[in-house]
Amino acid sequence: MARNKYPEETHQLILDVSTKLFFEKGYDQTSLQDIIDRLGGLTKGAIYHHFRSKEEILIAVVERLSEENNREMAEVRDDPSLTGKEKLEKMFSRSLTNPKQKEMFAVTPNLLENPKLLVYYLKMIAYTVVPDYIVPVIRQGAADGSINTPYPEELADAIMLLTDVWVNPIIYPMTDSQMTNRILLVNELLKPMGIELIKQDMIDFMNECRRAQAGNSGSEQKKNS
Repeated sequence: MARNKYPEETHQLILDVSTKLFFEKGYDQTSLQDIIDRLGGLTKGAIYHHFRSKEEILIAVVERLSEENNREMAEVRDDPSLTGKEKLEKMFSRSLTNPKQKEMFAVTPNLLENPKLLVYYLKMIAYTVVPDYIVPVIRQGAADGSINTPYPEELADAIMLLTDVWVNPIIYPMTDSQMTNRILLVNELLKPMGIELIKQDMIDFMNECRRAQAGNSGSEQKKNS
């Protein structure tokens, strides 16, 4: 296959193969040579034509897995039949029980051990998720009375720091009970604002994601060693 004959198809093929390998072996255990071996004749040069590093491949994989979640959040954000509180809770329900979420956890290594990926992840939250999806629905909730806060922007930042950083096993390795306790505390902190963000079925699913991520990165063994 010529390197640039079908650049978009080659790009997608690299992502397809890499996603499968990251899921099967874990990101840290997958080498560029493993990816090349699965590409049916493509060379290392062909990969470097599209991606400068394995980190860049992972970022593209995560971006692709995030696209469906972003579409669903936009759909909820733009639903005129829901209050701000209902939109916020529905966004979290859909995001935290989406099968793509489990796949994302499974392919992503521990971010504390990968500073470049951690910075990318935090920027995605700060510059896309919070302003495009969370702030608008909290502003609506403050206006329609369903969310009790005079600080919608600050509350949006706090919610995402708690849920996407503090209660996130790709940043903080933890056990099921530790994750559950953190989630329950988040719910308690948000009660005065009238928000019940994470319910039991979502806690169960997040713990499944946590175990998938631990198996990928080896953090489970590190946590329990």
